[in-house]
Amino acid sequence: MMETEDTNKDIENDILDKHLNNIRALQVPSGLFLASRKDVSTGYNKAWLRDNFYTCLAFEEIEDWETVKKVWKALLSIFIKHKEKINWAIKNKPYETYQYIHARYNPENFEEFWEEWGNKQNDAVGAILFKIGDLENKGVKIIESQEEKEILQTLIDYLNSIEYWNDPDNGIWEEYEEVHASSVGACVAGLKSISKTNLVKVPLHIIEKGEETLKKLLPRESKNKFVDLAELSLIYPFDVISEKEGREIVRNIEYHLEKDRGIIRYKNDRYYNKNEDGVSEEAEWCFGFPWLSIIYNKWANTMPRTSPLPTGQEDNTKKEWDEINEDTKKAQEYLQKSFKIIHKDQVPELYYSDSDKPNDNTPLGWAESLFIVALLKTGK
Repeated sequence: MMETEDTNKDIENDILDKHLNNIRALQVPSGLFLASRKDVSTGYNKAWLRDNFYTCLAFEEIEDWETVKKVWKALLSIFIKHKEKINWAIKNKPYETYQYIHARYNPENFEEFWEEWGNKQNDAVGAILFKIGDLENKGVKIIESQEEKEILQTLIDYLNSIEYWNDPDNGIWEEYEEVHASSVGACVAGLKSISKTNLVKVPLHIIEKGEETLKKLLPRESKNKFVDLAELSLIYPFDVISEKEGREIVRNIEYHLEKDRGIIRYKNDRYYNKNEDGVSEEAEWCFGFPWLSIIYNKWANTMPRTSPLPTGQEDNTKKEWDEINEDTKKAQEYLQKSFKIIHKDQVPELYYSDSDKPNDNTPLGWAESLFIVALLKTGK
């Protein structure tokens, strides 16, 4: 029995090392991660704010703090480099897309890429504030200089200036401008997280306005999208909605968006759609499976387990345990589905609908990262 357990552990460690190395191959000397391979022709050989946020979660999970700090120092350096632009946006409020904080950069010199790419991505700014606050609150020191402290306050003032709670942005998929629940939620989570530190001042009303917008939108992603894969971010990593709201979103995603090799982003998604009309045959995104595994594992491990209920409420106790067991089962199921979509030891961005053909963005950094997090959390 012990030999079997040791063998399984060796296999898991081998899988973990392979996928960590897939991500490490995407890191450049500055510390930033490319979205995908250096030689890819899709434009993914650049550094995104959001991708670096999600890609770094794997290294946080294995407690590789050297890598984590290197990434976050690089991200802070981007904002410091462009602080004049951000300060202009605070004073004047942006009215053109290029005036917003951009979402992707040259990974070596931190310059913006100027071509239009759906650059209004408020969720990326919220994600940065969220994780810096989260790490600081856990005792992982990221902010070490006055300049770094000041740029954090600048980002908060920026979200206030653009009125993120009613600002139509391009969202996590860099597409159509709408007020997105996933973007608003990221900003709310970021402001809440950073406000728990003693580094900055966050006006309470800008958090409250974001929460009001979420109440109006949920469970929808936006006015035009009933359900969207991006809404999983509200549950993990941001943990900014109630479990009840989260379960409704997950039910909608499983019913409307789940496919054999992943989760489609939303109905009639045209990106890598197999049909020219773009109406059906949506691409199946690989990180949807490990993302759901992480969420079900989170629910399984946050339910009350040890507090006995008063006599007469035993049925409630059984119901809670049944739900824990079901969540554990679902977490394992989605982890197994994640293994099945690995292509040549790499996690792709997506598969073309109803096919075993991945697109060229293989591996995708943050798909690898979410797979690693799921493996470590659920595969224990």
